[in-house]
Amino acid sequence: MDTTAKKRRNKHDKLGIIADRPYWMVYVSLASRAVHQIGAAVFLATYILSPDNTHAWKVSLLVAAISGFLLLGVEAIRHRQFLREVFGLTTIFKLVLVGFAHHGWLPAIPSVSVAFLIASLVSHAPKAVRHRLMF
Repeated sequence: MDTTAKKRRNKHDKLGIIADRPYWMVYVSLASRAVHQIGAAVFLATYILSPDNTHAWKVSLLVAAISGFLLLGVEAIRHRQFLREVFGLTTIFKLVLVGFAHHGWLPAIPSVSVAFLIASLVSHAPKAVRHRLMF
């Protein structure tokens, strides 16, 4: 572990280790986040407003999923313990909620809405909350 990561780790004992990443990955993260937000917004609108099995929500779900996995991968390079941090655990929880809603195990509109509410709250939370180690 490099000295910068050690300093950050000692300064914030409850935060996961933050590693350095190449600067070009910041642009990949930015672009994938923008595409993910567009795909997720279209998915939310089409899935809730048109409950029929339309092509629009399938395509937007695919766009949101691919860009989301890319975004998660880029963030995982920097935040190596992301599955132990708040943002990683809430990402898994959001996937479970949307999956359960899609398969009819939970009501679709409340479940998908809660997943988006959680996404908004966690993504805009302070770094000390988003990257806090849960265990």
